[in-house]
Amino acid sequence: MSISERDFNKAAAKPVGKREAPFSLRLSFEEKTALREAANGVPLGAYIKAKLFDEDLEKVRRRNTNPVQDHQELGRILGSLGASRLSQNLNQLARAANRGALPVSPEVEAELKQACADVAAMRDALMRALGSGGPS
Repeated sequence: MSISERDFNKAAAKPVGKREAPFSLRLSFEEKTALREAANGVPLGAYIKAKLFDEDLEKVRRRNTNPVQDHQELGRILGSLGASRLSQNLNQLARAANRGALPVSPEVEAELKQACADVAAMRDALMRALGSGGPS
C-alpha cells in the first residue's frame, strides 16, 4: 500500500461533514415555565447557553406581536377596502393613462381627487386601528 492510499483511507474513514448529535434536556412543565419567565423573551437555547457558559445575553429585538389597537375599526376598513374594487379601478385608470386614452374633464379630475381623499381617509383609519396615531 502506498502512502497516498493510506492517506486516502484515513480521510475516507472520517465522516465528512457529520455533526455531533444535538443535546436535549427534559424539563417538567413548571421548570420550563420558570425558565421561559427567567429568559424574558430571549430564545431558550440562547438563554441557557449564556447562563451555562457565563456569557452576556444579546438584546433580542422583537416586533410587537399584537399591534392592532381597534379590531372593529380594522375590520370595518378592510371590509370597505375589499368592497371598493379600488385596485381594479386604479389599474384601469393606469392603463388608460398609459395609452393616452384618459380624458381629464373637470368631472374626472374631481372624481380622482375624491378617490385620493378616500384612500387617505382609509390610511388614517388603518393607522388609528393599528395604534400608530394618525389624524382623528
